[in-house]
Amino acid sequence: MTARPDWRARVPDGMWLKCENPSCAQLLYVKELERNLMVCAQCGYHFRLTARQRIRITADPDSFEETDTDLVTLNPLDMDGYEQKLARHRAKTGETEAAIVGRAAVSGHPITLGITDPFFTVGSMGSVVGEKIARCVEHANEMRCPCILISGSGAGARMEEGILSLMQMAKTSAAIGRLRRAGQLCVTILTNPTMAGVYASWASLGDIILAEPGAMVGFAGQRVVKGTKSGLGAEAQSSEFQHEHGMVDRIVPRGDMRPILERLIAMAYAAPRRRGVAS
Repeated sequence: MTARPDWRARVPDGMWLKCENPSCAQLLYVKELERNLMVCAQCGYHFRLTARQRIRITADPDSFEETDTDLVTLNPLDMDGYEQKLARHRAKTGETEAAIVGRAAVSGHPITLGITDPFFTVGSMGSVVGEKIARCVEHANEMRCPCILISGSGAGARMEEGILSLMQMAKTSAAIGRLRRAGQLCVTILTNPTMAGVYASWASLGDIILAEPGAMVGFAGQRVVKGTKSGLGAEAQSSEFQHEHGMVDRIVPRGDMRPILERLIAMAYAAPRRRGVAS
């Protein structure tokens, strides 16, 4: 009897991908998934994106100009294994740090754009990440243009840098405060995950706060909350819960995010803005 050919041997690697939503687990054709901005067409699950992928779906084509690429993370506390950890993430992602910032445009309007990458140390915020985000905000102030910040951080401040990392919460918050006093728009977008010190600082300080559906958003992780016996369930760390309780202005599916940004910028900059007038 002739053996039945195995069809799997003829399927190229990377052609199909299983939905990461446990309740769905649908097998998805990768090219179709990419056309749908990495959102499952069956259940609406939003796959995590790299910072570079975020740039491509947010900014006008070929408009992004990266800045502050010369900043390099050091090991100020001489923590064992920290330099090796950074080297592994640099090799894995091709990035030098968890934040990418620069100048870009949305519908031709100048913006500054800052993004944390969930695949580089879970987007955690060390000294360089905080400095990059703060500079991104300050450049918007100098350019008199909107600042768009996209969070993908599941770990908050980076423990390997101690208080130097925690200080980035104050630094980024102060920069956004100055931008607000100057009357420039700051929009923050919360993606999966947005947690801990990042959520407790710049990610929750936008004039307008948008979030993707189903994103894990909150300060303490689910295990920590469960240990407090507060009665909060897993849904408390969701973008929908944060929206229901007034911490997020709007839940926006990924395919609608770019049009929403276009409208926000058009409304905020439709008329000349006077210096010193807050948004």
